[in-house]
This record gives sequence, C-alpha cells and structure tokens, in this order.
Amino acid sequence: MEKDSQIGKVVTLGALKAACSTCTLHDLCLPRGLSDADVAELERIVVRARPHSRGKALFRADETFRALYVPRSGAVKTYTLGPQGDEQIIGFHLPGEIIGLDGVVERRHQVTAQALEMSAVCEVPFDQLELTALRVPALAHQLMRLMSREITSKEQQLLVLGDHSPERRLALLLQDLSQRFAHRGFSATEFNLPMSRQDIAAYLRLAAETVSRAFGKLQRERMVTVDGRLVRITDAAALGELAGQASSVASCSKAS
Repeated sequence: MEKDSQIGKVVTLGALKAACSTCTLHDLCLPRGLSDADVAELERIVVRARPHSRGKALFRADETFRALYVPRSGAVKTYTLGPQGDEQIIGFHLPGEIIGLDGVVERRHQVTAQALEMSAVCEVPFDQLELTALRVPALAHQLMRLMSREITSKEQQLLVLGDHSPERRLALLLQDLSQRFAHRGFSATEFNLPMSRQDIAAYLRLAAETVSRAFGKLQRERMVTVDGRLVRITDAAALGELAGQASSVASCSKAS
C-alpha cells in the first residue's frame, strides 16, 4: 500500500507489504533509530505480516509469552475480563505500535489481544529478539524506549479514566487518536474509528448509552460531527480545551 496516496485523507488502514527497511511504518515501531545493517539483522527474525480477521485473538491472557506483535494494517484491542466476564479494555493499538510487552516480566500474557478489523500483524519471537539485541546495542536501547512508552501509555489511560465527565473522557480519547493518526501521516481531524461504541464504553468505563450521549453533546457543541464511525473534529481548540490539553490537538489540526 502506498502511504503517500492517503496523506491528509480519511484513515482506512489497508494492507502494508513492504519489508522492515522499506515499510511505511519504519519509524513507528522497532526499526526506529536502527542502522540499515541493524534493521537487516532484525528482519531475519521477523515473521512477516500474518492476516488476522476481525475478532481473531493474537494471544490470550495467561498464555505463555513467546513474541511481540506489530500491526502493519488494521487495529487491535487489548483487554482483560472483569468479575462478571465483561471486557475491560486496556488499550487500542494502531499500525506500528508494539503489542505483547505485558508478558515480558512473568512470561505469561496478562491481557488478551484481539483484532478489531482485518489486520496484518508482524510477529517478533522474543527469545530471538533478545539474542539479536545482545549483538545490536541500538536494538536493546530501542526496546528500553518501547517499554518506557508502555509505561507512559498506562499513565495516559489513568488520565482518561480519572474523575472526569463522560464528555471529557471521550475528548481525551479522540484527542489521543487524532495525534496518533497524524503521526502516521493521516488527517488529524477526520478519521474512521476502528472500534465500536461498545468498545469505547469498555475502555472509558462507561455505559454504551453514556458514550452515545457524550458524542451527542460534543456534536451539539459543534466540537465534532459523527457519521457512523467517521469522526470529524470541527473545533480542535474547543475539544482540546475540554480535554485539558488544548495546544496539542490544535497543532495537529494545523499540521493536517
């Protein structure tokens, strides 16, 4: 898939078939900051993107940890099950984002990862990755950066789930997605949500009806317009102000 043809357009995350060294997501996942020789070393252990249909699990909670995963198209959610068997979504993962770091310490996965839509996912066997990192110091540093980013992601989730109104929680999520889509060269102000309203509710720890009302309020206040899963941010400054981080969304909208 040619990324250039999608710059500034609505996000539809199609198939990406390039190798790591020429992948359009090169700077978003493991190869970032590595030399061409280091990337070639990494490419030897990567299992090329495998298709995962909507609803298919990459791994499940309590399974033995064997690999890290990197979507190259589509989107993936990670979740645990609550006491009543309900999904408690931990995060939504876009192309170029590492999944599976939850299993590194205990060597068992703490969450389930499931494709939200048809997704192509690269698999990186962790035992081989560790051996390669011993030979490639830049890769070891990259792994440390990714683990640090995982901690930052957890802190972001705590911010979203703080003692905020449903509208602010939703604004924080939309702002986060806006920034992540912009980082991939897509529009920061117009994108398709890969997740359902029910998934959003499970992530924000709200009822689905509450999420629908929150979307309605943001529309009435003319911050966004929503058509199914298509979201247009029509007042980035107001949405950012509601989220409490006005400058970042506004800057993304100007960049797009």
